[in-house]
Formats: sequence, C-alpha cells, structure tokens
Amino acid sequence: MPQDIADFLSKLVIYMVVWLFAVSIHEAAHAWMSLKFGDDTAQRLGRVTLNPIAHIDILGTIILPIIGFVVSYSPTASGYPLIMWGKPTPVNPLKWRRKDLANVMVSLAGIGTNIIAAVSVSIILRLLITFQVFTAATVQSGIAKPVFTLLISMIFLNVGLAIFNLLPLPPLDGGRAIQSFLPISYEPIMQLLETYGFLILFMLMWTGILGYIVGPINSFVIGLLFYGL
Repeated sequence: MPQDIADFLSKLVIYMVVWLFAVSIHEAAHAWMSLKFGDDTAQRLGRVTLNPIAHIDILGTIILPIIGFVVSYSPTASGYPLIMWGKPTPVNPLKWRRKDLANVMVSLAGIGTNIIAAVSVSIILRLLITFQVFTAATVQSGIAKPVFTLLISMIFLNVGLAIFNLLPLPPLDGGRAIQSFLPISYEPIMQLLETYGFLILFMLMWTGILGYIVGPINSFVIGLLFYGL
C-alpha cells in the first residue's frame, strides 16, 4: 500500500475513533445528568453509556464525518461545511426536579464533559512531552506517531464540539440552556429557532460566518491548553 494512502487511512481511523468517543461522552453526559434530576427516559433507552453504538446516528455520526474528512484532503475543500452530530439524547422535562436548573445542567453537561476530556488529555500530553516520550524525532515515526496524533485529535475535536454547542441557538446545547433565563414572552421566538435552527446553522457554516464566530473562541481555548508546549 502506498505510504500516502496508508497515512490517510490511519488518520481517518484515528479521527473516527476520537469523534465517536467525543460524541459518546457528550450524549452520555446529557443522559446521566437528566437521570440525576429525576428523568429516566434516556436511561431506559440505554443512553447512560459510553458505548458509541447507543449514540450513533448513521448519517450524522458516520457518513457525513467521513465525507467531511475525505473532502478536507482536497485542495478545493475551503468553505466546505463539516456537519456532524450524534443521536439526540431524549429527555422528559416534565420529570425533572427544579426544572430551570435541570435544563441548564442537562444542556451543558455534554459541553462540560468535552472540556474535561480536552483538559485531561492536554495534561497527559504535557507529561509525555516533559518526560521526552514525545520529541521532535519520536513523533515522526513508530508507535509514538499515531499516539501523538490521537492525543492531539482528542484535544481539538473535544474543544471544537464543546465550543460549537455553546452557541446560543436551538437546537444546540447553548440555545437550550439560555431558555431558562429568558422571559416567557421569548418562547415563540425560541420555538421558531428550534424549528429552523438546523437550517440556520447550515447556512452559517456554508457561508463561512460560523467560522468567524466559533474560530477565535476555539483558537483561544486551544491556545490555553497548548500554552507552553
């Protein structure tokens, strides 16, 4: 197998493994937090688990991420919208105790989990660099190369997923969380955004506007995690 094809396939495998992990902990965190506030809907459907099979949406979790990764290797890929998602975690707000607090905590649980994962991996990365397991030479070949790529991908994908979901636009987590702080008069607007939110997000991604919004925040957080490396 040619080296460039082997390198491409290894990076694709690592990318998909990391993505499945990131989306699984994200959705499992939603399910777990909802259970803690009295709603067992997700638990009964087997969603309080890190098993990625429970959180896979064939189109959003498998097909589109692979297409996005493949297209990203093309020199004409600039502006291509990378759209990916996991199977939405079902919750029943009617079962929640302290509904406003529950809504915020359940909505932000996935984001928090992704950030914790990114911080934890960045600490591991720092230690491996400090003890010279990873050096400029070792990360170019051998077992250190894919492990280094895996850890870097873990940081970038978890931060990206967290920052993206912080956007205050339904159906994203940030949009759901902000509903607890808005007066009742905003409910029709939020319902409208819930209905057309995905279309709005698609347009923002396709036009590149989303990159101008999320990009600087994402770069700032990544900069903090890699500071001093």
